[in-house]
Amino acid sequence: MPVKLTAALMGVLISAAISAQEMPAPIAALEDRGAVVGETFDAPGGLTGYTLRFQGQILTAYLTADASHVLVGNLFSGDGSNLSQPILNAAANAPRPEQEWEALSNGAWIADGDDQAARVVYALTDPNCPFCHRFYEQTRDWIDAGAVQIRHVMVGVLREDSLAKSATLLLAKDPAAAMAEHEDAFDEGGVTPLERLPSSAQEKVQANNSLMSQLGIRGTPAVFYRDDEDNIQLARGLPRGEALEAVMGGPRPE
Repeated sequence: MPVKLTAALMGVLISAAISAQEMPAPIAALEDRGAVVGETFDAPGGLTGYTLRFQGQILTAYLTADASHVLVGNLFSGDGSNLSQPILNAAANAPRPEQEWEALSNGAWIADGDDQAARVVYALTDPNCPFCHRFYEQTRDWIDAGAVQIRHVMVGVLREDSLAKSATLLLAKDPAAAMAEHEDAFDEGGVTPLERLPSSAQEKVQANNSLMSQLGIRGTPAVFYRDDEDNIQLARGLPRGEALEAVMGGPRPE
């Protein structure tokens, strides 16, 4: 019989994370190698399934019945069905860990909007990204109304001068104003990078790049926000329509 998908999906969504004290040695060994161990789920053949995050990827692992070995990868049934895929799909759509929000808050970012705004959103932003530019433009109504503050975590991944542009914006006396000027001139190339950039400024962008990789993000923008239940969600790419309203916390202000 295949994995009990209903139970498996529920396990991914609602099971408590395994504590260090309860973790079998092979699973603990994966954690020691950098994997973030998630929840357990039912699996056939006496196996116990686990979800993992490793180097930005979501994976499934299967512990043997004697708890002495673990297999990492997809599990297939006799008819060729990928029994791991529903688990992976559910994990991918599950709320993001609180640690990611904290890591973003500790990154180098530019605040766009009122510091007293009730809603905070984090966006991984490359200054050469046309979709980041469109996200900036289409959020003006919420920003101007004081309803949302977007914290642009500046990365440099798209072009050779992306890192220098991000560092230049972060160094500005008024980064938000500098970013607004950059966005206004985006079609003409935006901000001109400083000829001499302090290594500290470049290192901040490089740290943001590393964070982006650790979060499993491969493109910009990537927007982190809290939903109505205060869970952290991720919108990959340019959010539009209802997805944009979910990010910004409601319909466009009038």
